[in-house]
Amino acid sequence: MPGRERSWLRRIVLPHHEGSMPLWCVFPVIFAALYGTHWGLLNLPYFWDEAGYYIPAAWDFLRTGSLIPLTTISNAHPPLPSVYLALWWRLGGFTPQVTREAMLMVASFGLLGVWRLAMRLNGSAKVAAWTMVLTALYPVWFVQSTLAHADLMAAAATIWALTYALPSEEDASKPRMALTAPTAAVWFSVAVLAKETALATPLALAAFEAAAALRTREGAVRREHWQRAGWNAVCVAPLAAWYGYHFAKTGFVFGNPEFLRYNATATLTPVRFLAALGHRVLHLTAHMNLFVPVLLMAAAMMLDPVRESVREPGHDGYDSLHSGMDLRAQWRIYAVLAANAVAFSLLGGALLTRYLLAMYPLVLLVAVSTFHRRTKWWQAMAALSAVAFVLGIFVDPPYGFAPEDNLSYARMVRVQQAAAQELQAKYPGAVVLTAWPATDELTRPELGYVQKPFAVDRVEDFSLAQMDRAAEDPGGYSVALVFSTKLEPHGLPFGLDSVVDSAGMEERYFGLHHDLSAAVVAERLHGTVVWARRDGLEWAAIVHFDRAVDARVDEPEGKGRSAERQTGSGL
Repeated sequence: MPGRERSWLRRIVLPHHEGSMPLWCVFPVIFAALYGTHWGLLNLPYFWDEAGYYIPAAWDFLRTGSLIPLTTISNAHPPLPSVYLALWWRLGGFTPQVTREAMLMVASFGLLGVWRLAMRLNGSAKVAAWTMVLTALYPVWFVQSTLAHADLMAAAATIWALTYALPSEEDASKPRMALTAPTAAVWFSVAVLAKETALATPLALAAFEAAAALRTREGAVRREHWQRAGWNAVCVAPLAAWYGYHFAKTGFVFGNPEFLRYNATATLTPVRFLAALGHRVLHLTAHMNLFVPVLLMAAAMMLDPVRESVREPGHDGYDSLHSGMDLRAQWRIYAVLAANAVAFSLLGGALLTRYLLAMYPLVLLVAVSTFHRRTKWWQAMAALSAVAFVLGIFVDPPYGFAPEDNLSYARMVRVQQAAAQELQAKYPGAVVLTAWPATDELTRPELGYVQKPFAVDRVEDFSLAQMDRAAEDPGGYSVALVFSTKLEPHGLPFGLDSVVDSAGMEERYFGLHHDLSAAVVAERLHGTVVWARRDGLEWAAIVHFDRAVDARVDEPEGKGRSAERQTGSGL
């Protein structure tokens, strides 16, 4: 192979720009920074959907080699996360710390992709650095960096796919053009084998390229657009193969019927779609202080591009505009953002922000690139955004949100871990009335909360209706573990939810309910609060009932949990 071709191939495999560090030097810096900032989270027991699906599925694969979960109901999620986690557990042991470190590797690789994407589309190392830092600090990304959800793996692969799928000035090289689309296809295939919903991005790009092909009259350009559309759609094939395998093993294509109903068929109503779309627009523009860079970007757009005088030895000076993003790439980014907002308004019973995890780096890249192009004070604007994000990690917003959107999830885990330890110490062998995810935490010792499983009586939540139902049959439980299943901040009288919530839409479509306090639960069930703890918005309490009951062992490995509760957390 000629030396020029070898040099070009090295740039495809380990690409870097002149004057910037090569990627293999950037990665350990990213990982070290993430490891240090997440140190206090590495030993936390498993949380929410981790405990409900992803950890049991990977644990089953580690023990049995089955790609279909055995101890939890299959949701037809692709198996790549299970294979990845099982590999790490085989090497380092089945512990939460090994799991968290494995996910930090994925997060670091995703941030490396953010760096590479920004360098490719903007060309400024400072813009790339700020985009990467803001992505790492954005509360949703920061928290997901250690959680064993498939969304992080899908987001990292999607970012790397976009690095090759979005056009830039580097595409002027014909050999490079011949390999970028196939490389993007490989990464998109990895993304959809991590999480099936990652398909929204490559299909959006395929549709964009197809529309561009139909608009142009130039034959060579039309062929290129059709080729790129085809390569972007290649990832459908491995996902279809997985669903075929899943159907052959289980008789279901898209998971159990209750999962499909909750996350797809029950969401396809016009009013519900419009309400969900309103949430998704807010998630992409305002949630967890994202409004700070978005509003700063809107303000910067009102300014003329920055011009700087450049002087070169032996030449006259000239004015140079700050570098910006290729408009071709920008339009594709906007198409991808819109497609994901629509897709996740139609799919997913729960409006979790981690479904949009791959979109936040794109929003931040557009914002930082605009800062850089439009104002000399652009780094101050980026720094202000970073401060807002750091506050968002620790300070809860004045509207309803999921615990996994900031460090509220860690407070929830610690409070419930303390409650489980209290139950073990004071009420071993008790039958515990509680709701998901505590039902799994108390029945599955491998999740890190208890050493021996408890028997549980399950309720959906701690609302008035559920507690009245539990009061009708008080003979099955001797204690109750009550906790906050929904976060209800007492903040501003006008919150983001008010924008899209009217006539009870939140309750009708998105499962909003109001938990009773521990004292009210104890009163209605005729018990006594014997232990309670609160940390911020998160709280838990143990209610004891002074009556004799027979201890029993609940169904093993959490199989007794209802299908709705198992799938109710979303895709």
